[in-house]
Amino acid sequence: MERISYYLVDIGTISLAISFLLLVIHTTLLALGERRLAPAGARTAVATGAAGTSTAGLTMGGERPSGAATAGGIGHAFVWVSFVLIGLGMLLRAVLVGRGPWGNLYEFSVAFAFGIVLAYLYLGRRYPLRSIGFLPVGVALFLLGYAFTLPHAISPLVPALDNPPLLTIHVGMAMLSYGILAVSFGAAVGYLAQGRQNRYSWLPPAKVLDEVAYRAVIIGFPIFATMIILGSWWASIAWGRYWGWDPKETAALVTWLIYAVYLHARNQKGWAGRPAALILVVGFVAVLFTYFGNLFFPGLHTYAGV
Repeated sequence: MERISYYLVDIGTISLAISFLLLVIHTTLLALGERRLAPAGARTAVATGAAGTSTAGLTMGGERPSGAATAGGIGHAFVWVSFVLIGLGMLLRAVLVGRGPWGNLYEFSVAFAFGIVLAYLYLGRRYPLRSIGFLPVGVALFLLGYAFTLPHAISPLVPALDNPPLLTIHVGMAMLSYGILAVSFGAAVGYLAQGRQNRYSWLPPAKVLDEVAYRAVIIGFPIFATMIILGSWWASIAWGRYWGWDPKETAALVTWLIYAVYLHARNQKGWAGRPAALILVVGFVAVLFTYFGNLFFPGLHTYAGV
């Protein structure tokens, strides 16, 4: 059973690699198609279908490069295949360990990648994200590749982690919030490329990208905050104090503050748009530091490194 869970994650990773390649091809063909077929300065509207499928890349004549459409559709299908396979692998591992399948860095890396894919698919049903889909999918693929370098055998938890209910909820919230914030990062990068002038018809409009980024933070921010609160409660149980300025605790607090600044800045006339998008890029760098930081700075969370 344990081996089956590995195989499911492995096959899901291969599927995600295929989807990443196809989404890169999709975006490249859209960009090349615009340069080849659209007159200079011409921009076309981006519509959203019922399932959130982007129609970016339409030319002045109403045609879309068929290769881009095919690559994007197949790539999106492979994202769904990865989501199902990795989800089944995590579910099977959860049954085997009797808790959330994120008790070591291998498990959490897989869960982080799963959270990104989940957030991308959820937000992609409402917004035309396919032309920037390679960004969140690429981050997820990187995390899965990193997971392969880590020990993945099931082993007993160290005493401080041996609290299955809190482990399941606290780290599960980290998985969800990190994944959602990764999508906000992808939308912010897309916004920085697009600009308020909507430079590229193959990208979603700046207004859509800004809304996606904002919606992702609105969903992920309270989950992240609740994760910190539950972590403090768990720290009181495990170590006898609610807060000790452990490197991972400090990094999580700094990350939370960055996204709080973003929420405030986005509603300020002088900070809306590009400055707010830049804050999101910095915020996701902070998320990654929170995730990886305990590998470089010793602290009470170091035991979770493997």
